[in-house]
Amino acid sequence: MKTRLCLVRHGETAWNTEQRLQGHLDIPLNPTGEAQALATAASLATEHFATIYCSDLQRAKQTAAAISRQRASRVEYQPHLRERHYGHFQGLTYAEAEARFPEDYRRFKQRDPQFTFPGGGESLADFAQRIADVLSQVAARHRGEQALIVTHGGVLDIVHRLASGKPLNTPRDFTIPNAALNWIEYDGSHWQLISWADKRHLEAARDELPNA
Repeated sequence: MKTRLCLVRHGETAWNTEQRLQGHLDIPLNPTGEAQALATAASLATEHFATIYCSDLQRAKQTAAAISRQRASRVEYQPHLRERHYGHFQGLTYAEAEARFPEDYRRFKQRDPQFTFPGGGESLADFAQRIADVLSQVAARHRGEQALIVTHGGVLDIVHRLASGKPLNTPRDFTIPNAALNWIEYDGSHWQLISWADKRHLEAARDELPNA
């Protein structure tokens, strides 16, 4: 019995437009992001989801609230669906992070799986394991069902690699737009991609930056 998941990156925030690393910092949607969330809700109006899972950060919660407004499906907030913790990079733009911490930025840009951000951050390997674990839990709870996950760009980077078999340390060759639809399926042993980065319902959407 297969589990089918639709994963949505939150709508746009002011920090997305500034190319600023958000991580676990709790930044709300901007007006464009609010409109994107409503457009995503309309695009999913005919889809049934057993449950909606959502990061507990407000940019994701606001996006999920728009989608769930006309639904009976409950929303379950899940801290394990948060963005990667970027340690002392959080709150900085990419340019600021590179200027202040050049060696750390080099390892970040190279996608070194074992590099852990100073200041309480996560390594890419630990982050990937966190996301693989929460997806496995959702799949186990929803065999033969369909669920929605509202989360973050870095999470979706890991999800795509998990479902496509791409290594963690290779450059990203796929897009992760704000508020786009991404579908994957679990057959009991393997994840596979169904469709990715569907943004036909959006006027425009920013791609996630390459290493985030």
